[in-house]
Amino acid sequence: MPFRLSPVILWLGVVSMVTDVSSESVTAILPLYVTGFLGLSTIAFGFIDGINQGASAIVRIAAGWAADRSGHPKRIALAGYGLSMLARIGFLFAGGFWAITAIVTGDRIGKGIRTAPRDALISVSAQPEHLARSFGVHRMLDNIGAAAGPLIAFFVLLMIPNGFSTVFVVSLAFAVIGVAVLALVVPDIKARGLQGVEDREGRRLFAFSWSHLKEPGLGKLLIAAGLLGLVTIGDGFIYLVLQARDSFAVQWFPLLFVGTNVVFLSFAIPLGRLADRVGKIPVFVGGHLALLATYFLAAAPFGGLWATIGCLILLGAFYAATDGVLAALASQLTPPGKLATGIASAQTVVALTRMVASAGFGVLWYAVGAPTAMVVAGGLLASAVVAVAFILRGARVAPAAVTSDSDNAGNGA
Repeated sequence: MPFRLSPVILWLGVVSMVTDVSSESVTAILPLYVTGFLGLSTIAFGFIDGINQGASAIVRIAAGWAADRSGHPKRIALAGYGLSMLARIGFLFAGGFWAITAIVTGDRIGKGIRTAPRDALISVSAQPEHLARSFGVHRMLDNIGAAAGPLIAFFVLLMIPNGFSTVFVVSLAFAVIGVAVLALVVPDIKARGLQGVEDREGRRLFAFSWSHLKEPGLGKLLIAAGLLGLVTIGDGFIYLVLQARDSFAVQWFPLLFVGTNVVFLSFAIPLGRLADRVGKIPVFVGGHLALLATYFLAAAPFGGLWATIGCLILLGAFYAATDGVLAALASQLTPPGKLATGIASAQTVVALTRMVASAGFGVLWYAVGAPTAMVVAGGLLASAVVAVAFILRGARVAPAAVTSDSDNAGNGA
């Protein structure tokens, strides 16, 4: 069947786009704001970045379960977007370590609430045979915002040196727009598209437990995602390493985020299509090989413009090959009737392990220096990729575990 994009996915992409303008404009300046403007150590930034990576895990599964249980994923997603919007207000008044930590935690919890219900809406709105491609379209729109946010931060800092407060005001404005579009435009699709949701009798809470690791396919994916997450350091650290090596002006720092996100949005759809054709597991593993190359290129003794651009291309390719593909893969490996919670389980494992990775890398950097820390991280990632290729070799990828609701979704907008 020819590919047809659901209006629901399009509008969800628009919501994600403006929300990412909001979140990524702040993310792009956070490393400099913490280590440069506030004068905190890499350990402090590692802790905050760890919160940024993993705090959302606290509520992901509960939000996914609530979406499945209520049958109204949009309402749960709206609560998450709303909480992140409120957290943006805190940036206007806070400046200390604990205040920043609390704000970042609130923002990330909002992200944790909204992500799985939003991805569930995408899953039930997409054509099953084009699932990864549909996620790719959404991620492309998402990353248009992710590229625009740092670009806006760059121009603000260019016009107003140390204009961090202005960036925070702009961020809040875009967050309000995102919430308004979701509330007013995206239809409140009932979760009848989630397979098995009609059969509420006898349903039990699907929360993460170690027993899920025994389930065919999904268990292997959770183990693999966890191993890789433990050796995936935050982007902010990679960019700080590049800046320390090349000593470019701080105003250019947000453009590193722009470069990565432009590559991400450029590759998201092609790699989504490739995953639908050749299999999601090879593309997922291949994306981590791109991340491995990023680490070693960032740690190389030579620098310069082309080495930096090479890092951004590899890092963007990593996200394009793994972000949407992981959600699509999890949806195909999830037991019937538990789509949102299955996706949330995979995202939770990734978020928690990346939180540990960021905090640990901050300490490692402080102890041995940036280049050595990057080499160590690269060595660990290489080992993890080999292990994951073996773990996922026999994973059973079933046909898409969703019932297409595209017709219904298309009429709902």
